Amino acid sequence: MSENQNESAADALMKKRRNIRLAVLGGVVVLAAAGATAYWKLHASHFVSTDNAYAAAEVAQITPSVGGTVLEVKVSDTQAVKQGDVLLVIDPTDAQLAVAQASAELDRATRRVKSYMANDLNLDAQISARAADAQRASAQLAAAQADFERAKVDLQRRQKLVESGSVSGDELTRAKNSHDAATAQLAAAKAAAAQVTANQRSAVAAKEANAALISNSTVDTNPEVASARARLDQAKVDLERTIIRAPLDGVVAKRMVQLGQRVQPGMPLMVVVPVNEIYVDANFKEVQLEKVRIGQSVKLHADIYGKDVTYRGVVEGFSGGSGAAFAAIPAQNATGNWIKVVQRLPVRIRLDPAQLQDSPLKVGLSMSAEIDTRTGAQQAATQADTPRIAAN
Repeated sequence: MSENQNESAADALMKKRRNIRLAVLGGVVVLAAAGATAYWKLHASHFVSTDNAYAAAEVAQITPSVGGTVLEVKVSDTQAVKQGDVLLVIDPTDAQLAVAQASAELDRATRRVKSYMANDLNLDAQISARAADAQRASAQLAAAQADFERAKVDLQRRQKLVESGSVSGDELTRAKNSHDAATAQLAAAKAAAAQVTANQRSAVAAKEANAALISNSTVDTNPEVASARARLDQAKVDLERTIIRAPLDGVVAKRMVQLGQRVQPGMPLMVVVPVNEIYVDANFKEVQLEKVRIGQSVKLHADIYGKDVTYRGVVEGFSGGSGAAFAAIPAQNATGNWIKVVQRLPVRIRLDPAQLQDSPLKVGLSMSAEIDTRTGAQQAATQADTPRIAAN
């Protein structure tokens, strides 16, 4: 075989091999593309993830309910506390005096109400006495009226007889004096009767006024005693509030109170962070949330632990608005130079308390979250027309 023929055969063989390699490479590319497409359709498309996520918690703000001077501070920043542990003590002197004063006022009110009840019996007796006085005054008035009528008749008879000389002037004078005395006695009897009537009415009014203070109540249920008892209870509560306790388990943070400081009700003193109740706020892009539902499972990683710790979480809820909507200065998108920006919506993710015990988190730590949108399907199927983000 000639040299030219050998070169042509070699070129043909190389070309054939190159075509085979290209075909194989093309097949690999097609298979890779098909595999990538299948992986996306069957697996990757069911996951949405973000690294814009942070640990958060519903912290307890510690504020005093009563004012006073701080006598003791029992905790410091970073200290773990249990529910009911004493955080600080306010000087109880003023509160103790208030309790003593309220207790004395309760005793005074009790005695006063008892005197009302005793006075009620006294007023009953006075009314009975005034009724007897009225009867006596009525009798006296009748007697005075009779004496007056008799003196009047006697005077009229003597005035008729004095002209005939049958009655002397002296006798007529005595008759006039008797008539004047009877008139005065009648006026006095009428005045006495009017006074007795007024006294009787006064006694009845006093009885009614006293009855209004004690009607439908006992000593314990009387409004004056109940009000005094309420003030005593309030004073006791204020005394108890001089000892400020932890409302929940957690870690002390932002302690701003110092020994000897004068505090007022509502003044922030410190916060207690419930580290065992930490959740995650994950800020997903709005285009990622089409298939996200409450109850779907989430895998999370914290930057503090890296990939060594994987947290299991559950979608618990969606914020009522995007971060931009709640910003101090919300975006004004009605301007002429508006540029559309993809918004992020905070999604609240509940964590497993057992994992938080093993791998504690702190508020504000960076997290990454990946939601499996395939999970929670059974729960969604039991709810007709599962609401989307806005409804959730």
